[in-house]
Amino acid sequence: MKLFQALRNAGTFRTVFDFGERKVAHWFPGHMAKGLKKMRASLRSVDCVIEIHDARIPFSGRNPVFEETLDVRPHMLILNKMDLADLSRKQTILKMLEKNGVRNVLFTNCLKQEDDSIKKLVPMVMKIIENKPRFNRVENTNYCLMVIGVPNVGKSSLINALRRTNLKKGRASRVGGEPGITKAVLTKIQVCDRPIMFLLDTPGVLPPKIDNVETGMKLALCGTILDHLVGEDIMADYLLYSLNKLGVFSYVEKYDLHEPSDDIQHVLKHIAVKLKKIQRVKAITGVGNITITVPNYTAAAYDFIRAFRKGELGQVMLD
Repeated sequence: MKLFQALRNAGTFRTVFDFGERKVAHWFPGHMAKGLKKMRASLRSVDCVIEIHDARIPFSGRNPVFEETLDVRPHMLILNKMDLADLSRKQTILKMLEKNGVRNVLFTNCLKQEDDSIKKLVPMVMKIIENKPRFNRVENTNYCLMVIGVPNVGKSSLINALRRTNLKKGRASRVGGEPGITKAVLTKIQVCDRPIMFLLDTPGVLPPKIDNVETGMKLALCGTILDHLVGEDIMADYLLYSLNKLGVFSYVEKYDLHEPSDDIQHVLKHIAVKLKKIQRVKAITGVGNITITVPNYTAAAYDFIRAFRKGELGQVMLD
């Protein structure tokens, strides 16, 4: 790995990623617009708003539309999937968030059966609520939270983790690895009995327009935008660029490469051959059409991206 680091320091790898003329597709389905409208209408019955985001991108992709929502109720930020993130700069991240007015931050791994961070959530929420007036809910002994965030960052996993920790009950919300699993708007689910606390599950809501292409690419790599809207080819290339830039070379060992590479076609060809991801295509020759076997680059790119999302390429901080 020291040799790999030396290659990086010697300027072997790209220092800038060329996006060309590409633009990240806009993804704002009807259920998202409907969800945002109902979320705003339900704020009067909410004591605390919890925003959840991917710990690998603590700044990129947090929906600016939520700022209006967050300004009117006590709130906290949960950075989930901490097991996949490089948290060596955790204190720096917390200081930068605090500078932006976000002081109540909790790192979690909601898919873990027993996550000690989840046990801290209810006490933190109660402390936040007690320090702010409840207005029309002052006499209500039940508490209501609203969880918001962009798609596929773990809202449903958070609800299930809270129920598992506080109620010793199974999951109440469907969990999936693709964005857009939760389409039902504002389902109310009990997550604690002491005190009695309910949580409103909401569909993931992306900004109606993502102006920064690199932000969109980070969102796509973390699975918040459907892959085909961006393109697995450029996502895999940006992932390779990011890993090399960060000095994370675990992909070399995983895919049995001889050394790190900055050439995505070389890497994908190696992955396709190693995993036997091939496809048969027709080729036109001077003596007629023949069928030949070639590496399936799209399937290889898909495997490369999925390996990153599962943490198989190491812990990474994209921001």
